[in-house]
Amino acid sequence: MQTPRRRLCISVLLLVCGVAGYAAQAEDYPTRSVKLITQGAAASGPDVVARIVAEPLGRLAEQPMVIAVAPSLGVNSLQDLIALAKARPGQILYAANARGTLPHLTAERFRKEAGIELRFVPYAGAAAGLQDLVGGRISMIVESLGPFLGAIQGGSLKALAVASAQRLPNFPDLPTVGETIPGFIATGWFPLLAPAGIPDWIVRKVGEDLRTVLDQPAVRQKLAQLATFARPMSGAETTEFIRQEQELWRPVVKQIGVTQ
Repeated sequence: MQTPRRRLCISVLLLVCGVAGYAAQAEDYPTRSVKLITQGAAASGPDVVARIVAEPLGRLAEQPMVIAVAPSLGVNSLQDLIALAKARPGQILYAANARGTLPHLTAERFRKEAGIELRFVPYAGAAAGLQDLVGGRISMIVESLGPFLGAIQGGSLKALAVASAQRLPNFPDLPTVGETIPGFIATGWFPLLAPAGIPDWIVRKVGEDLRTVLDQPAVRQKLAQLATFARPMSGAETTEFIRQEQELWRPVVKQIGVTQ
C-alpha cells in the first residue's frame, strides 16, 4: 500500500482503476488489477480496512473515537473526568495524533463542549501515546477504539466513553460521549474514492461489488474485531456525508487554527 501525505480529518482509500478500455462492459470490470492507495502507514486503520476488503475485493466503514485514561487518574466515568478537569484547569495532559487529525479535533471539541481546559501533547501515533500513558507521563488519550483493545482488556487503560451514536454491540457497558454531552459523535471513516473522470458505470459496478463484500459475515466480523463497523453508502450519499462532516468540523478546525 502506498502512503500519500496526511489529509485533515479524512481517512481515504483511493481507487485507481485501469480504464483505458472504456468500451468494455460493466459486467466484465475489472479486467486487470485495481490498485488501492491508502492514507496512513502500514497497519494503520485505513491500511487494515483496505486489506480486509481487498481479500474477497461509496463508503466502507467507520471507527468511533474513544476517550480513555490511565487507571491511576482515579476517574471512573466521563463525568468524573470533567469534574476533575474543572478542579485542575490545564493540568490534565492528553495524547492524540498530530495536530489537526481527527483524534486531536475530537479532544478539542470535547474540551470546548465540556467547558474544561486540557493540555494537548501530540504523538506520531496511538502506540507512542499509549506508551507514555502507561508510563505515567500523561493521563488521557483520544484515538479510535481498535488500537486500545489490548490495553483496555489488560487493565492498563480505562475507556470512559466512545463517540459513536449508540453503544457498541461488542462493548455494551461502555457509555457513549453523547450520554454526557448530547449529540456528540466523532468517528473516523473510510470512503472509497476514485480520480475525476472515471466512467459512471465503473463507479456503479465498484459500488455494487463493495456492498457485496461488506455484506459478507466474515468481513463484518473481521472489521468488528478491530472496533470498525461496515456502513456502505452510495456515491451520492458519500458526497453528502463528506459535506456534512466538513460543516461539523470546520468550527473546531478554526478554533485550533489549522490552516492546511
